[in-house]
Amino acid sequence: MLDAQVRKRRSHFTVDVDVRVDAGAACGLFGISGSGKSTILSCIAGALTPDGGRITFGCRTLFPPPLPLNERPIGYLTQDANLFPHLRVADNVAYGLRNGVLAANASWLAELRDRLELDAIWHQPARAVSGGQARRVALARMLARKPELVLLDEPFSGLDRHLVRELLEALARWQRELRFTLLAVDHQAEVLERLCPRVVAIEDGRVVQDATWDELRTRPATSALARLLAPL
Repeated sequence: MLDAQVRKRRSHFTVDVDVRVDAGAACGLFGISGSGKSTILSCIAGALTPDGGRITFGCRTLFPPPLPLNERPIGYLTQDANLFPHLRVADNVAYGLRNGVLAANASWLAELRDRLELDAIWHQPARAVSGGQARRVALARMLARKPELVLLDEPFSGLDRHLVRELLEALARWQRELRFTLLAVDHQAEVLERLCPRVVAIEDGRVVQDATWDELRTRPATSALARLLAPL
């Protein structure tokens, strides 16, 4: 189980939440931009240090004290692919896997390459690939280590609908197969709904509702949520 009790001071408010996700389950953090969703994920990932609280995942304590990044069983995907431009796509995907582990995971890397349609660019330098291809490479690199906890911070923002649908379908399938725990952030309900049956709504750094999507749409806890869920 992920148990994230996070307190983190921001410029206009303090994030103060308690979010729990069962092992192998998927949960979405939903709300308008600037509500504190990304701050929560950054604290869990270790990119930010909380001002207080406690974060555990299974038998591991992530905070306090801050657990070193290389010891966290986490895959963290954001809007920025953060590829190494001088390395080939294959080397980006396998980055961080030691030689022995790399050999043992050859079939898994081949599956990622195939399912994410990376074969044509597998030996190209990362600087030569398109933006959409770079997101596919980043997803493959995140999953290469088979993380126990996956954090998604709007990684599909700015991509065309067809590509977003393909990536969401691939992620949902792998989440079912690998049984990793998933916590995803987005301000688009249709994106989160494809991955997460449960949703935690955040406003001004606070949890305002913890529900299924049907419950959230039928009885939104705040007027801001109702507006965000209203059809265009």
